[in-house]
Formats: sequence, structure tokens, C-alpha cells
Amino acid sequence: MPQISADKLERTLRDRVPGGVFFFHGNEDFSREEAVGRVVAAYLDAATRDFNFDQLRGAEVTADELASLTATPPMMAEQRVVVVRDAQGLSPKAREVVEAVAAAPPAGLVLVLSAVIPPASKAKFYDELKKRAVSTEFAPLDPNDAPGWMMDSASELHGVELDAEAARAVVAAIGADLGMLRSELAKLVAYAGDRKRITLDDVRAVGGSVPRQDRWAWFDLVAERRFRDALATLPTLLEAGENAVGLVIGIGGQLLKVGIVCAGGQGALERELKPFQRWMTKRIVPQARRWTLPEVDAALGELLRTDRLLKSASLTDRQAMEELLLRLWAIKRPAASAA
Repeated sequence: MPQISADKLERTLRDRVPGGVFFFHGNEDFSREEAVGRVVAAYLDAATRDFNFDQLRGAEVTADELASLTATPPMMAEQRVVVVRDAQGLSPKAREVVEAVAAAPPAGLVLVLSAVIPPASKAKFYDELKKRAVSTEFAPLDPNDAPGWMMDSASELHGVELDAEAARAVVAAIGADLGMLRSELAKLVAYAGDRKRITLDDVRAVGGSVPRQDRWAWFDLVAERRFRDALATLPTLLEAGENAVGLVIGIGGQLLKVGIVCAGGQGALERELKPFQRWMTKRIVPQARRWTLPEVDAALGELLRTDRLLKSASLTDRQAMEELLLRLWAIKRPAASAA
């Protein structure tokens, strides 16, 4: 069967399709482990949990042990759940057991395998699981999606509104590790108490390391054509560990969104944005009023020029970015949008 998305997995678990084999893979440990927990909660009877639940590690279980556990029928319940974490560590014989179960799952068995597939692996084991099991990949969250993920989680899990500036500051400080972001969000919710809105001031009060200049706010400066401010804060951004290549890519992504609005309006942008980036619409649309489509094209051409310079010339990151910002500043602007 084809791989399914995390959203489709949720629907599958709500419908409680008959037991079988679930295969969760990818490098995002937090989401993968959450999915394992959801399967266990969906299929395991709490009253008979002790009789019908086994948790194993791939490198620690033998083929015979695994065969015995997967062949054991449920006791006083409809389903029995066996979870194998680190399934990439299963021995060749144990993998054969898993493949046989996936081809013909015993009645009443739910087998959950969680794995990080080694890079460039050509093992047929993983292909067989993707083909026969309910399979979902959990890839690391794109850092550009992380603020939106935090904002959605705040609303869905806690019923509070997390300001975009607050979400971006947390991600800029600690990265896109979902476990750490979820933990930081819980701290912010606890600090806010009965308040239904969490702001950048709350992030500061909780003790989070708020960067003096986060990358997303800086991209906003460029998209708003506030080049004087962008030049002034560029050294702070570079000192925080950003590099010219990453900044060029980030500006390009922002200006492409601006260009979509210039060409097709707000609706076109909403159709193109990924789910965790849809909050950006209310920022991008006003920015697009400062540009025409030919100006966006010219700016993208300058980004390409800078990218080539970074690969061929002996410029420092600061020199390259300062030159880029000055060249963007020089692009003809509508009279109403002077910097």
C-alpha cells in the first residue's frame, strides 16, 4: 500500500481499521514516537494492557522471540500490540519474521515498527514494509515551518494564541527540535496562566534566549524594503551564526512569495503556502504592495548574482551581503515606498 501522511494516519486510527503492521520511519524522533503512542492508545484495551502489550528493541530481540510474540493471540481482548523500536537493528532472521507477518498479519495482532532508515540503504526490508504496512515517514521539520508548528500546537493543544514574533524567537533560539519546542511551549503556557495569548514579552520573562535579531524578522525587513535597517542589523545576524548562503536562500524564498502575490493576489499565495506557513499570508500581502513583478524579477536576479559570487569570489559573507542589500536598494521602487 502507498505511504500515507501523518494526517491520513490520524484518520486511519480514528476509524480503527483492523489490526496489522504499522511502519514509522524518518529522522524526526519526537513525531515518530508520538505516532507509536497513538497506535497503542487506539488499539490497546487499558483493562488488559499488561497481558497484550510488548515493547522491544530491534538489536535486542531474537528472531525466535519475535516470532513467538507475534504469534501469541490476544488475551481477553480483541487486539494485541507489539512495538519494535529501532527496527533498523533487527537481525536478518528477525527481519524475515517481520516480512512474513506483514505479508499475512495474524488476526488480532498490531505490530508497530519504528526505525531510522540508514542513509543510502538498499535493504529490501524497508521497501517490503513500505509496500505491505501502513507506512508513514516523519522527516525533520523544516526550520521555516517550525514557528507555524508552534503556533498550531499552542492553539490545538492548549487553546491559546502564540504570537508569530514569540514563536519565531523560540525557534531562532533553540532550533526546530520538536520535543524541545513542545517543552518550551508548555513552559510558556504555564507562565501565561489564564491568559489566552502568549507574546514575545512572555518568552523573555520565562528566561528564553531571545536573539537580538532573528532571521525571519530580518527577511521581513528586506521584503519591506527597509534596507537601511537590514544593513544595520546584518552584523548581528552574522555574529549569531547565520551565513550568506542561508540568508540568500531565505531572502529568495520570501521574495518568491511576494512575487506570487504580485502575479496572482492573496488567493494564489494561500494555495501555494505549506500548512505551517499559512500564517505568513498577513505579512507577505502588505509586503507585496511595495513591489512590482518586474522588481521582484530584478531582485531574484541579484540573488542569483550573489550566489555565484559566493562560489567564485574571495568575498566575506558580510561583504557579499552588504553588496547585495545595496543592489536591492537600488532597484527602482514605486514613489510611495521610499526606504
